Amino acid sequence: MQQRWYTGATRDQWLALTAALLGWAFDGFEMGVFPLVARPALIELLDLSGTAEAAKSPGLSKIEQDAARAAVDEPVRRWNGILSAAFLIGAAAGGLFFGWLGDRFGRVRAMIFSVLTYALFTGLCGLAGQAWHLAALRFIAALGMGGEWSLGVALVMESWSAHARPVLAGLIGAAANAGFFITAALGLLLRPDDAWRALLMVCVFPALLTFLLRTFVPESKQWEQAVATGPKPGIADIFVAGLRHRSLFGASVGAVALLSTWGAVQWIPLWIRQMTPSPHAPTYAQCWSALGATIGAFLGSIIVGRLSRRMGYFCLCLVALAACETAFLLHESYNYWLLINIFLVGATSAAFYGWLPQYLPELFPTRVRATGQGFCYNFGRTIAAVGVLLTTFTIDVGGKYAQASALVCLIYGAGMLLAFFIPETKGQELLD
Repeated sequence: MQQRWYTGATRDQWLALTAALLGWAFDGFEMGVFPLVARPALIELLDLSGTAEAAKSPGLSKIEQDAARAAVDEPVRRWNGILSAAFLIGAAAGGLFFGWLGDRFGRVRAMIFSVLTYALFTGLCGLAGQAWHLAALRFIAALGMGGEWSLGVALVMESWSAHARPVLAGLIGAAANAGFFITAALGLLLRPDDAWRALLMVCVFPALLTFLLRTFVPESKQWEQAVATGPKPGIADIFVAGLRHRSLFGASVGAVALLSTWGAVQWIPLWIRQMTPSPHAPTYAQCWSALGATIGAFLGSIIVGRLSRRMGYFCLCLVALAACETAFLLHESYNYWLLINIFLVGATSAAFYGWLPQYLPELFPTRVRATGQGFCYNFGRTIAAVGVLLTTFTIDVGGKYAQASALVCLIYGAGMLLAFFIPETKGQELLD
């Protein structure tokens, strides 16, 4: 009879998994907050409230309303791109820095500081007085968020048995997307236009997770053994002979997933806003996308985990390419069929986030695992930041969200080719 994934699990393993899942869920919640609050926050911080009200005034002609709407949409769109890029670059830097911190001083200790960083500075975003304040605080918060992913993955994968990895990776991917879904659902109950500062300040509560980490969660025994028997790791150690090609291939597979997510999928609520005047339509779209992502990240890990790593990655790219191109190129009106397709986009694009926690830990030895994962996963965010800015520019010069997003998603085709060259690690134990 096949062994269940939790067979033989100890109290320490459950504590490590619980703390990591809570951290990822809070990550997803905080990432989901910004699509809801970015527009009302930027309208207020850019002093565009009067113009935004004029765009809704029944006393103006349609031409005057359209002009007022454009006067709001263009600066908000540009600053929204800047905020996204600031987050992505910050997360990339934080993943590398906190990953190195975790390899040098311990997974749990570094997680405490990473969670504190993203919780406190996201909360401080609620006190922003100007748009650049929001961008700067978002950058600093992202440093901690990028680190928390790589540290949590390293801690969980090193603490649990190899047979549990597919389910663990699925839970990792699903947790963040579940947090994102909760935020989207809250958007239907609350009015972000009136309470954007309060919503951001609420995000300080994940700081309470640090007490759980400090008090109950044990350090990775595999890490303790590695640092006791080997030299102190440095960031450059992931680029030594034998690991250099693994680092570069790992960064490449992460870049494909993250570029598409941030350069295309994240624009869906704004795309829907172009389609329909319904105020709740963008939030419904975000809910469908987040629900699909939660299911896709979990099931994708279980299903694709049965294949070789190369074939699994190829299949992920193929289905994501089909779902995204269908959604962005074949739908011109807001209806239920579009929402179903958006659900599929969320599921297929997020399935990578159940596969990456399986694959990336297998590429590196314990003493540099968090650093390597942090680099591979978050290097893709740097590329995605460029994609976000390019998408923003394409829209500014007369394009539309759908066409720009469809263009970005062609990166999945490059991922299908990449799949034939990545190191195959299926069935291997984690390197000591």
